Amino acid sequence: METFILILCILAAVLVSSFISRFIPRISTPLVQIALGAVMALLPIFPRMRLDPELFMVLFIAPLLYYEAHTINKVELLKGLRSSLSLAIGLAALTMIMVGVILHAAWPMFPLAAAMALGAALGPTDAVAVSSLGESADLTPDEHSILAGESLFNDATGVIGFQFAILATVTGSFSLPRALGEFLLEFVGGIGFGLIMGFVVNWLFESARRLGWETTTTRILLELFLPFLIYMVGQNILHVSGVLAVVSTGLLVRFDHTGVGPNTSKANIVSSSVWKVLSFSLNGAVFVLLGMLLPAAMGTSWRDRRVSNWMLVATITLVCLTVIVLRFLWTASVLIFTKDHETGSRRRITSKLLRSAAVMTFGGPKGTITLSLALTIPYMTDDGSVFPMRSELIFVAAGVIIVTLVLANFALPLLAPSQSSEVPAQQVEKSIKVLRGTVRELSSRITDENRLAIQQVIKQYNHRIAKLKSRIGQYSPKDFQDLQVQTMEWEQDYMEERLSRIEEAQDQLEERIKNENASIEQAPASAQPATEAEPSTEAETVADRDADAQLIDRRSDRGDDQEELLNLRSQEQAARRILSTISGSLFHLDRGGELRWRAYTARRRLRGLLHSQFHRLKHMTQPIDKDRVFVAGRHLQAEMNHFLIEKLYSELGKGRFKTEDLLNTIINHQMIESSAEGKTEYAGMPAVRDQVEEAKREGYAIELGQIQDMVESGEISRTTARKMRRNVYVMQVDADSAL
Repeated sequence: METFILILCILAAVLVSSFISRFIPRISTPLVQIALGAVMALLPIFPRMRLDPELFMVLFIAPLLYYEAHTINKVELLKGLRSSLSLAIGLAALTMIMVGVILHAAWPMFPLAAAMALGAALGPTDAVAVSSLGESADLTPDEHSILAGESLFNDATGVIGFQFAILATVTGSFSLPRALGEFLLEFVGGIGFGLIMGFVVNWLFESARRLGWETTTTRILLELFLPFLIYMVGQNILHVSGVLAVVSTGLLVRFDHTGVGPNTSKANIVSSSVWKVLSFSLNGAVFVLLGMLLPAAMGTSWRDRRVSNWMLVATITLVCLTVIVLRFLWTASVLIFTKDHETGSRRRITSKLLRSAAVMTFGGPKGTITLSLALTIPYMTDDGSVFPMRSELIFVAAGVIIVTLVLANFALPLLAPSQSSEVPAQQVEKSIKVLRGTVRELSSRITDENRLAIQQVIKQYNHRIAKLKSRIGQYSPKDFQDLQVQTMEWEQDYMEERLSRIEEAQDQLEERIKNENASIEQAPASAQPATEAEPSTEAETVADRDADAQLIDRRSDRGDDQEELLNLRSQEQAARRILSTISGSLFHLDRGGELRWRAYTARRRLRGLLHSQFHRLKHMTQPIDKDRVFVAGRHLQAEMNHFLIEKLYSELGKGRFKTEDLLNTIINHQMIESSAEGKTEYAGMPAVRDQVEEAKREGYAIELGQIQDMVESGEISRTTARKMRRNVYVMQVDADSAL
């Protein structure tokens, strides 16, 4: 129960640190977590803790290194592999030797072998700290890949060197050939075992997927189980470096990049989410543990009256200077002798090179691995004597950890200010290029059957393009608002002209009806039937019959004219309602508070209102049925939308408006036109809805193909491609969930 409570306290501290970091962004989250851990260790209400280094390595370091290796940019890592190995092996070995020699020379009370054990423990940089602190600074791809590669490989060097130094101190003997042989066995053996496991894991997961055995649950559980299994088999059974075995496997596994499809996409998204949560939790737990261990590690020596506290502080200062100066000189030398990727020649010593060397110097802080190694220093030697200066060595190791972490926290943002809040314009432009290529391909697949569905999907892609443009300052909502205003003005002009023609036709028809009515009223006087007193001749009877027929025809024409007049009056009322709606929308649009715009729209509304009232007084008529006006309005809207679509198409290529805005507006009006003609209500039509989902899936497949083509042509890096693919996977899963 005490262990369980301790775990809950650590997780609670990790959770609290994520909230605290929001209020003090200049202090990195790892330092906040260390401080919380130290407070927990000093308060008596929290359980005491003792760290088992072997359990710590398998429980925390193995999964974190696996995830770091699996997600690292492989291309950038290969480019800087020589530099990373140089730091991981050469610098770690040099740090071990120089710290031992300098510390022993300054204070002979520190035996050379014991001082070299401290140097070996200070060799590894903390992969967790490098990853966490790197987020607060804008490191170049080369700097990030070199630091990440170093943190992946230098653990084995530090652990093996530390073991040999402790063995020499405990036994009093040391064999260099034997030490080199064991080092090569553990180093090469760990990498070899990890590579073999990488091939086996790829085959296992891909075979399970091909046979249909893979599920999201089994995939996640097996993937989480993998780093623990590899570390324990390599370290405890094969006696090779478990750290390097885990790293090699993480670098080689690729099963999540194959078999792209809805099910695989869903598994990839869930896996990524689980690993992110686990990584953050373990990262935080590592630093909380470090904070909990520091007070006890430093308190023993600080309270020891036999050792001067000033000497301890001076020792920490000397060791820190040694580690930092050695690292700066080594990284500067590596940068000088490494050929530039662009020019192919060796770099010259410039301020930029020295800044990069300083970034990589402070970007390699020490962490929990260093302290866990220091805490494994034995209490006794083989001859039964006390291990020399054990408490002091642990104190110095803890002090160096604190100093390097604090320097990394404050120096890195100064040397490489973070620009993480800004979206890389180049990456966004590549995404826009992919989306535009997808729109072009979808447009080429439009048929009469799938037109509505593909138009709907293209509209969504255009919205995505507009959002991406706004993130890099290439798009402003004002541009789209200007197009909306222009479209409404076109609508207003069209409807005013249409209303004018309707009123003109109405006036002509009313005049004709008036003349016909007068003619009909005069007809009975000339076409009276004959009386019995005055019998008509046969010719007169024929003439009367023709007059009656003409009268009937005129009365029939008058009925048709009345019906046509009723239609014109319905159209007139519908046109005025549409004009009123357009004018109201224009008046309420935000034009940046332009008074002239307000006055202009108000003047047009007033003119339309006066014209409408004058026309009503001129033509006093009975009210018209609302249904008749509604039908007339539908036809007028369809005609207006057809006009607008042609007008918008004519604007393409002129440069006045953004292409995506024009296409979106065209699609909107095409759907309105189809709806007015009774062709579409796709939300309620299963066939069209299915076509929309099918068009979405086609778009996702086209996107993935575009991304792969850009990777193969070298336009984008694999890291960028992985991020872009992840967005597609998320939308694929969202579409499948909606279905």
